[in-house]
Amino acid sequence: MKNILIVLLGPTGVGKTDVSIDIARHLGCEIVSADSRQFYREMRIGTAVPSEDQLKEIKHHFIRFISVREYYSSSLFERDVLKLLPGLFERNNVVLMTGGSGMYIDAVCRGIDDIPDPDQAIRDKYTLLYKEEGIEGLRMTLKFIDPEHYENVDLRNPKRIIRALEVCETTGRPYSSFLKKEKKQRDFDILKIGLERPRTELYERINLRVERMVSAGLEEEAKALSDLRNMNALNSVGYSEFFDYFEGNISREKAIELIKRNTRRYAKRQMTWWAKDKEIKWFGAGKTDEIVNYILNSPPRRG
Repeated sequence: MKNILIVLLGPTGVGKTDVSIDIARHLGCEIVSADSRQFYREMRIGTAVPSEDQLKEIKHHFIRFISVREYYSSSLFERDVLKLLPGLFERNNVVLMTGGSGMYIDAVCRGIDDIPDPDQAIRDKYTLLYKEEGIEGLRMTLKFIDPEHYENVDLRNPKRIIRALEVCETTGRPYSSFLKKEKKQRDFDILKIGLERPRTELYERINLRVERMVSAGLEEEAKALSDLRNMNALNSVGYSEFFDYFEGNISREKAIELIKRNTRRYAKRQMTWWAKDKEIKWFGAGKTDEIVNYILNSPPRRG
């Protein structure tokens, strides 16, 4: 049988972890995480990593494997996953990749161009723009020179916006053009499965999950990481809001409210990212049996 990479994707809070465990259990396969927030070992509560029992039951890869102090990117993830897969396929011709980071999933399925490192002077230029005009100055510049990426990038993350602006100026090409090149050929088949819920239900789950994270110690986790708040990994929903609270900019109640709101907005951006991908077969999050049936009976398509 051909080697098959099953890709289980969906917005944050939709229930990917439990469904992925059920699928992996049924197929006897291992899981590759494509959730870029779960890569960092210092970020446990705020990234909703699988439980210790789940990690013991099913072998996971790329869960808490680097430090927030380390640089990592979608192109490095593509390289590392493609290096890992042959060994996994030797044990089982099926591997499950699951997560909500669209750029990282696309890197493995489609490939991305090697993006050059920018000149330091260009980086300094946009860093100065951020200092003088704030994040709104970065947003408006990106909207003008790369409106497509503006619609998809995390507009709360100045480092990601600056990165896109650097690449635009260095190469003379929109950053988005690096993310949609012709697909690279893969020597395995790809089957994409999406999980969805009604928006009201999804938002209720997100709100409840944030409350559970806070009860589990998210505030304390963020406090322990506050000295590293300038690391790109920590410019993330659930942490940046608490950093603002620690600095006295907002109340604790407001921080929690913003975490819920920003997580809902992130989920909406995730769905926008996948909206045009016709290769995804969508299922209700509670339809695990239907999903397994689909995997066993549907011909896969190369990514």
